[in-house]
Amino acid sequence: MTGRVVSPHPLVSQLRFARSEFARGLEGVSEADGLRRVMPMNSLGWMIGHLANQEHRYWVVWAQGKDVAPGLHERVGYGKPASMPPLGEMRAAWRAITAAADAYLDTLTPALLETHLARDGAPVAESVGTLLLRNLYHYWFHTGEAAAVRQMLGHRELPDFVGDMREAPYRPER
Repeated sequence: MTGRVVSPHPLVSQLRFARSEFARGLEGVSEADGLRRVMPMNSLGWMIGHLANQEHRYWVVWAQGKDVAPGLHERVGYGKPASMPPLGEMRAAWRAITAAADAYLDTLTPALLETHLARDGAPVAESVGTLLLRNLYHYWFHTGEAAAVRQMLGHRELPDFVGDMREAPYRPER
Protein backbone atom coordinates (compact mmCIF):
# COMPACT_ATOMS: atom_id res chain seq x y z
CA MET A 1 0.00 0.00 0.00
CA THR A 2 1.02 3.55 -0.57
CA GLY A 3 0.48 6.37 1.91
CA ARG A 4 -2.84 8.09 2.47
CA VAL A 5 -3.97 10.43 -0.27
CA VAL A 6 -4.98 13.97 0.62
CA SER A 7 -8.53 13.61 -0.67
CA PRO A 8 -10.22 10.27 -1.32
CA HIS A 9 -10.80 9.20 -4.88
CA PRO A 10 -14.26 10.33 -6.08
CA LEU A 11 -15.50 6.73 -6.19
CA VAL A 12 -14.43 6.24 -2.57
CA SER A 13 -16.42 9.35 -1.65
CA GLN A 14 -19.41 7.86 -3.47
CA LEU A 15 -19.01 4.56 -1.61
CA ARG A 16 -18.99 6.42 1.69
CA PHE A 17 -22.12 8.27 0.64
CA ALA A 18 -23.81 4.98 -0.31
CA ARG A 19 -22.83 3.58 3.11
CA SER A 20 -24.31 6.61 4.85
CA GLU A 21 -27.56 6.32 2.88
CA PHE A 22 -27.80 2.62 3.70
CA ALA A 23 -27.28 3.42 7.39
CA ARG A 24 -29.79 6.30 7.22
CA GLY A 25 -32.36 3.91 5.80
CA LEU A 26 -31.94 1.66 8.84
CA GLU A 27 -32.17 4.34 11.52
CA GLY A 28 -34.67 3.46 14.21
CA VAL A 29 -34.88 -0.27 13.41
CA SER A 30 -35.34 -2.32 16.57
CA GLU A 31 -33.42 -5.50 17.35
CA ALA A 32 -36.66 -7.46 16.95
CA ASP A 33 -37.40 -6.01 13.52
CA GLY A 34 -33.77 -6.51 12.49
CA LEU A 35 -34.28 -10.25 12.99
CA ARG A 36 -37.54 -10.49 11.05
CA ARG A 37 -37.47 -12.01 7.60
CA VAL A 38 -40.08 -10.94 5.08
CA MET A 39 -40.00 -13.72 2.52
CA PRO A 40 -38.38 -14.06 0.12
CA MET A 41 -36.11 -11.22 1.24
CA ASN A 42 -33.48 -11.50 3.95
CA SER A 43 -33.56 -9.88 7.37
CA LEU A 44 -32.21 -6.38 7.87
CA GLY A 45 -29.48 -7.76 10.14
CA TRP A 46 -28.43 -10.10 7.34
CA MET A 47 -28.26 -7.20 4.86
CA ILE A 48 -25.90 -5.25 7.12
CA GLY A 49 -23.68 -8.28 7.66
CA HIS A 50 -23.78 -9.17 3.97
CA LEU A 51 -22.54 -5.74 2.88
CA ALA A 52 -19.92 -5.82 5.63
CA ASN A 53 -18.83 -9.23 4.35
CA GLN A 54 -18.25 -7.90 0.83
CA GLU A 55 -16.18 -4.97 2.12
CA HIS A 56 -14.28 -7.33 4.40
CA ARG A 57 -13.45 -9.69 1.56
CA TYR A 58 -12.38 -6.99 -0.90
CA TRP A 59 -10.78 -4.25 1.15
CA VAL A 60 -9.58 -6.05 4.27
CA VAL A 61 -8.80 -9.69 3.40
CA TRP A 62 -7.72 -9.39 -0.24
CA ALA A 63 -6.26 -5.87 -0.11
CA GLN A 64 -4.63 -5.96 3.32
CA GLY A 65 -4.28 -9.65 4.19
CA LYS A 66 -6.20 -9.16 7.45
CA ASP A 67 -9.25 -10.90 8.90
CA VAL A 68 -11.13 -8.67 11.33
CA ALA A 69 -14.37 -10.69 11.15
CA PRO A 70 -13.64 -14.42 11.23
CA GLY A 71 -16.65 -16.54 10.29
CA LEU A 72 -18.73 -13.68 8.89
CA HIS A 73 -18.72 -15.09 5.37
CA GLU A 74 -20.18 -18.39 6.59
CA ARG A 75 -23.05 -16.50 8.25
CA VAL A 76 -23.99 -13.93 5.61
CA GLY A 77 -21.95 -14.63 2.48
CA TYR A 78 -23.43 -14.90 -0.97
CA GLY A 79 -24.93 -18.34 -1.56
CA LYS A 80 -24.86 -19.31 2.11
CA PRO A 81 -28.04 -20.53 3.85
CA ALA A 82 -30.41 -17.80 5.00
CA SER A 83 -29.72 -16.52 8.50
CA MET A 84 -31.10 -13.87 10.78
CA PRO A 85 -28.13 -12.51 12.71
CA PRO A 86 -28.66 -9.96 15.49
CA LEU A 87 -28.87 -6.40 14.20
CA GLY A 88 -26.56 -4.96 16.87
CA GLU A 89 -23.90 -7.58 16.22
CA MET A 90 -23.99 -6.94 12.47
CA ARG A 91 -23.88 -3.17 12.95
CA ALA A 92 -20.80 -3.55 15.16
CA ALA A 93 -19.13 -5.83 12.59
CA TRP A 94 -20.01 -3.38 9.78
CA ARG A 95 -18.48 -0.46 11.70
CA ALA A 96 -15.27 -2.39 12.44
CA ILE A 97 -14.97 -3.63 8.87
CA THR A 98 -15.65 -0.31 7.19
CA ALA A 99 -13.08 1.36 9.45
CA ALA A 100 -10.52 -1.29 8.47
CA ALA A 101 -11.53 -1.00 4.81
CA ASP A 102 -11.10 2.77 4.87
CA ALA A 103 -7.41 2.36 5.69
CA TYR A 104 -7.01 0.82 2.23
CA LEU A 105 -9.64 2.83 0.38
CA ASP A 106 -7.96 6.09 1.41
CA THR A 107 -4.86 5.06 -0.55
CA LEU A 108 -6.61 4.54 -3.89
CA THR A 109 -5.45 6.51 -6.91
CA PRO A 110 -6.55 6.24 -10.54
CA ALA A 111 -3.50 4.04 -11.20
CA LEU A 112 -4.31 1.67 -8.31
CA LEU A 113 -7.90 1.35 -9.49
CA GLU A 114 -6.56 -0.34 -12.62
CA THR A 115 -4.65 -2.99 -10.66
CA HIS A 116 -5.93 -6.35 -9.45
CA LEU A 117 -6.00 -7.69 -5.92
CA ALA A 118 -4.92 -11.26 -5.23
CA ARG A 119 -7.03 -14.08 -3.82
CA ASP A 120 -5.34 -17.34 -2.89
CA GLY A 121 -2.21 -16.19 -4.71
CA ALA A 122 -3.94 -15.46 -8.03
CA PRO A 123 -5.18 -12.13 -9.37
CA VAL A 124 -8.88 -11.41 -8.91
CA ALA A 125 -10.55 -11.20 -12.35
CA GLU A 126 -12.02 -7.72 -11.77
CA SER A 127 -9.85 -4.65 -11.25
CA VAL A 128 -9.88 -2.72 -7.98
CA GLY A 129 -11.96 -0.05 -9.75
CA THR A 130 -14.54 -2.58 -10.90
CA LEU A 131 -14.70 -4.10 -7.41
CA LEU A 132 -15.25 -0.61 -6.04
CA LEU A 133 -18.12 -0.04 -8.47
CA ARG A 134 -19.58 -3.47 -7.62
CA ASN A 135 -19.40 -2.63 -3.91
CA LEU A 136 -20.99 0.77 -4.46
CA TYR A 137 -23.88 -0.61 -6.53
CA HIS A 138 -24.35 -3.44 -4.04
CA TYR A 139 -25.06 -0.86 -1.35
CA TRP A 140 -27.74 0.79 -3.48
CA PHE A 141 -29.33 -2.59 -4.23
CA HIS A 142 -29.67 -3.43 -0.54
CA THR A 143 -30.68 0.12 0.38
CA GLY A 144 -33.75 -0.36 -1.81
CA GLU A 145 -34.37 -3.86 -0.50
CA ALA A 146 -34.11 -2.64 3.10
CA ALA A 147 -36.60 0.14 2.36
CA ALA A 148 -39.02 -2.44 0.94
CA VAL A 149 -38.65 -4.67 4.00
CA ARG A 150 -39.23 -1.73 6.32
CA GLN A 151 -42.35 -0.74 4.40
CA MET A 152 -43.64 -4.30 4.63
CA LEU A 153 -42.96 -4.27 8.39
CA GLY A 154 -45.18 -1.18 8.63
CA HIS A 155 -42.43 1.32 9.46
CA ARG A 156 -43.36 4.94 8.85
CA GLU A 157 -41.48 8.15 8.02
CA LEU A 158 -38.78 6.41 6.02
CA PRO A 159 -36.33 8.19 3.75
CA ASP A 160 -38.02 8.65 0.40
CA PHE A 161 -35.21 10.16 -1.64
CA VAL A 162 -31.42 10.24 -1.81
CA GLY A 163 -30.09 12.45 0.98
CA ASP A 164 -27.78 15.45 1.22
CA MET A 165 -25.18 15.29 -1.54
CA ARG A 166 -22.85 17.91 -0.03
CA GLU A 167 -20.53 15.17 1.22
CA ALA A 168 -20.37 13.45 -2.18
CA PRO A 169 -20.74 16.01 -4.98
CA TYR A 170 -19.47 15.39 -8.47
CA ARG A 171 -15.69 15.74 -8.62
CA PRO A 172 -13.68 15.00 -11.75
CA GLU A 173 -11.20 12.18 -11.42
CA ARG A 174 -7.62 13.41 -11.22
